[in-house]
Amino acid sequence: MRKSHPVRRAVLAGAATVSGIVLLLSLKPATDPGSARAAGGQVPPAAAGQAPQGGVNGAVTGDPAQTQYGAVQVRLTMSNGKITQAEAVQAPKGGRSDQITASSVPRLNQAVVAAQSADVDSVSGATYTSAGYKKSLQSALDKAEAQGGAGQGSGQARTVTGDVAQTEYGPVQVRITVVGGKIAKAEAVQAPKGGRSDQVTSSSVPRLNQAAVATGSADIDSVSGATYTSAGYKRSLQSALDKAKAQGGAGGGSSQAAGSGGDRARTQVLTGSAAQTDYGPVQVRITVTGGKITKAEAVQAPKGGRSDQITSSSVPRLNQAAVATGSAAIDSVSGATYTSAGYKKSLQSALDQAGG
Repeated sequence: MRKSHPVRRAVLAGAATVSGIVLLLSLKPATDPGSARAAGGQVPPAAAGQAPQGGVNGAVTGDPAQTQYGAVQVRLTMSNGKITQAEAVQAPKGGRSDQITASSVPRLNQAVVAAQSADVDSVSGATYTSAGYKKSLQSALDKAEAQGGAGQGSGQARTVTGDVAQTEYGPVQVRITVVGGKIAKAEAVQAPKGGRSDQVTSSSVPRLNQAAVATGSADIDSVSGATYTSAGYKRSLQSALDKAKAQGGAGGGSSQAAGSGGDRARTQVLTGSAAQTDYGPVQVRITVTGGKITKAEAVQAPKGGRSDQITSSSVPRLNQAAVATGSAAIDSVSGATYTSAGYKKSLQSALDQAGG
């Protein structure tokens, strides 16, 4: 038998080595998060803590936040769950407030789009406006989170913040966490404070929170000695439940079909934010079926003295106009200028929630 030539053996050994290296390289994972990051690639949204794709699209308006210098209310425009625009639809005005608003609000708007959250710095010299802005912004984000979660299955946890309920001792506002259509958690994000109110709040609110979770509704008993706080709590809780119900319906949860319309006949009940007027708050609730307003009602309206007569004569006409036009572009009722303005503002807020 002929012996292999030394040169031939060397060539064969080298070819085997190269083949082995190629084989090892072919087994290397196709993706390497560390190298992707080093190369400037993007980390998947979940890892980066960003909003998931396929989220809310359209406008979401936060609840008005009252400050010492006037109300602040923020509206967000969102695309696939990301904030593309932020604006203040209400802000303090008059005198020195005009200058502060003009300089601070644009900076806050920009900060929100950059941060994609309510974790933005207050603007120096605009402490109250900044605080109100962030409070209303958080409310808008809560609504957006709830609306986005509504389409992701009935087991998705959603956080919904009710409208602020004014009481003689201060505002009450309730936030609930809903899982599988049931209240899993309730908390008061605003409650009367100062003096005797601190004691009343600390003793009554925890009991009201527990009752809300236990009953799963706003049909809870008032706490003895905390009549006003209890009433405000239940009103804000009902508002949160209305929003949760509407958002659940929008996502394909609870719906009512009329005839064979299917999804086009889905019914939603939406409560707009309370609009403050010189004579008291106005708050509108609408029923939307198939994308059209089928019913409108004022759950809050000015009352007492002359206001009773104005409300009783103007609100039914405003309700009819809202159904007839299907929008907030309705005529004011003569002699009820303030009530009409508040009605249209709250109606627009409800329509924003419906995406209309």
